[in-house]
Amino acid sequence: MQIWVDADACPVVIKEILFKAAKRTSVHTTLVANRLLQVPPSPHIRAMQVDKGFDVADNKIVELLVLGDLVITADIPLAAQVVAKGGHALNPRGEFYTKENIQERLSMRNLMEELRANGVETSGPSTFHASDKQAFAAKLDQFLARNLKF
Repeated sequence: MQIWVDADACPVVIKEILFKAAKRTSVHTTLVANRLLQVPPSPHIRAMQVDKGFDVADNKIVELLVLGDLVITADIPLAAQVVAKGGHALNPRGEFYTKENIQERLSMRNLMEELRANGVETSGPSTFHASDKQAFAAKLDQFLARNLKF
């Protein structure tokens, strides 16, 4: 199992949690972005820079992930592709996207996008709080405990 991170928009505090988890568990963690990223020196952590462009990083993650891998992303269309391919998708607020909830999330996202395209002002995502960081860390730890053989 490997962890893939949609790193262009991933909060720094979430990356720090992932770095600690990779070092603690020896899980290979790859941050994928269309810009150069700095990662701590570790045989378990690497950054992958892809070309600039719409969904280039997302497409690379989907191409490389295998059954059972974990993807960290707030991108709902990417999460849908991950779930369809048999991967696990966790957002930075500690919520898993699943077969049971991904269609609803996609529908809501598409509705909001359509409203914005028609000139309706919508609010963006809520502010990232310490409780989101804690929820993410707890879900990540639970996932790793269930899926790793120590």
